Amino acid sequence: MKFLLLLNDPPYGTERTYNALRLAHALVKREPDAAIVVFLMAAAVLSAKAGQKTPEGFYSIERMLKRVMAGKGQVLLCGTCMDARGIADSEVMEGASRSTMDALAAETLAAEKVLVF
Repeated sequence: MKFLLLLNDPPYGTERTYNALRLAHALVKREPDAAIVVFLMAAAVLSAKAGQKTPEGFYSIERMLKRVMAGKGQVLLCGTCMDARGIADSEVMEGASRSTMDALAAETLAAEKVLVF
């Protein structure tokens, strides 16, 4: 089964991104053959910024994204949203990649389940 998780909220300040990535990881664990695509839009693109330094005892969104990718998941970022926030491709964590609205449309059509956070 193919899942598309569309995230809009910033990595910290709300728990939507955290909970979406918890679900993505649970899907990978429960269904290893599932295709998981996490598409980061709006302030969620900040989730894939490399080198996050979170305080002791707090969750690391970067680490959570790495777990999704380790399970063969894909992390895509809205390029327009990156540009609006001044995030260069070189600042994005390894494995995540700049994407487009056309690619999001294609992923949406290909997905069997689309979850929006």
